[in-house]
This record gives sequence, C-alpha cells and structure tokens, in this order.
Amino acid sequence: MPDPCEQEDRVDVWKSSDLSVRPGHPEVLHSSPKGRAIAIRLDAGTGLGDHEVHEDAWLTVAQGRVTVSADGGRDEVPAGGLVAFDPRERHQVTAVEDSLLLLLLTPWPAPDRR
Repeated sequence: MPDPCEQEDRVDVWKSSDLSVRPGHPEVLHSSPKGRAIAIRLDAGTGLGDHEVHEDAWLTVAQGRVTVSADGGRDEVPAGGLVAFDPRERHQVTAVEDSLLLLLLTPWPAPDRR
C-alpha cells in the first residue's frame, strides 16, 4: 500500500475498512519524528503480551473488542474506545473478538531510543 504521506497537497486519510492488515503483521501507516501510527490486527484470544514502549502511546480500537491490563487493573474496551499509556507503563492487550487496533506513538522515536 503506498504511503499517502508521500503525496503532496492532500490530507492523509486511512479508512479502517480499507486496511488489509494481517494478524501478527502490524503495518506502519505513517512515521515521522512527530509520531508513528501502526495498524494491528488481532484474532480473538490472541494479544500483545506484557510489554512497555518508550513513547507516549494511544491505542484505539477501530473494530472488535479487547481487554487491557495495566497497573493491576483490567478494562474491556469496545470499538471506538481509546486507551492512553505513559512511557514505560507495562500493559497487556488481549482480543475478546477479532479486532483492528490503531496504535499512535509520540514522539518517534522517543529520545531514549535514539
């Protein structure tokens, strides 16, 4: 899929219904020093194990439903939900049903990654 950001004089638009992301193969939609946008597809019952990132992270559930575990708590997040994580905050994401996620990381990369 061509990167729409390479085209001049247009707004960058990605429609979740048009993304052909396969489970286990995240797709970088956009990357710049300001941030990185990644689409992630998870099959029901699969997930992103306990991990952390160096950047501020926002996870949007575009399709499906997931559970998010962090700081000893657990929340179910439906389509349209948004979750924010601080840098280095440990968390886990598990798909309750087949799901498409959009992960935004800022800045990219974090200063301690450079």
